[in-house]
Amino acid sequence: MMVENEAEKVKPYSNDGSKKAQVAEMFDNISGRYDFLNHLLSLNIDKLWRKKAVRLLKPYQPKVLLDVATGTGDFAIELMHLNPKEIRGIDISAGMLEVGKVKMRKRKIDNVIKLELGDAEAIQFEENYFDAITVAFGVRNFENLKLGLSEIHRVLKPGHPLAILEFSKPRSFPWKQLYSFYFSFILPLIGKTVSKDARAYTYLPESVKAFPEGKALMEIIKGSGFSDVKEYRLTFGIATIYLAEK
Repeated sequence: MMVENEAEKVKPYSNDGSKKAQVAEMFDNISGRYDFLNHLLSLNIDKLWRKKAVRLLKPYQPKVLLDVATGTGDFAIELMHLNPKEIRGIDISAGMLEVGKVKMRKRKIDNVIKLELGDAEAIQFEENYFDAITVAFGVRNFENLKLGLSEIHRVLKPGHPLAILEFSKPRSFPWKQLYSFYFSFILPLIGKTVSKDARAYTYLPESVKAFPEGKALMEIIKGSGFSDVKEYRLTFGIATIYLAEK
């Protein structure tokens, strides 16, 4: 519980005010450069992580999906490989969603993927609505992690999966040391230069450092009502997929 509360205290701009409002402001500020920076800073490895998550969901054959904290919709686009009938993407940043909507129209998939303003802690759908729910690099930004997970549990059908893709921390030499140096010094410098937001890419390593991972996060997921929680560590532990069922 201590770790969870510490993570929720990490905010992009100030100790005052709500984390949710500051996260929305931050993503609005960097929305125009987000996709470029995301792929640059991850060397496009983030695309492979999303593909892995989709492969884990494939046996469930989900047709109606929800992508929480969808941002510009990259994960929602990857979910199209599941041949869904409907994908709903929600996010608290209007700026990110506008970028995403342009992408969907260009790809002519806006008839399947619908992006809209929405709060993970107050999801505007009925109980047991979705066949699968995904969150990529979003649970770390929840103001109240347990409330967000409980809402996701509420709108997910019984027996169906939740896939969370989130940053984690390598544990072995030399990846632990290299990762720490890159995340603490190189990433914030590039992020600040390109995005023009000095705090956005220092908030990222701060929030990753404070956020629970591995067994700690798996216990929180179980405590929100999910079962059969598994973790799949990726690229020396830089990221992890958590797969669970309702």
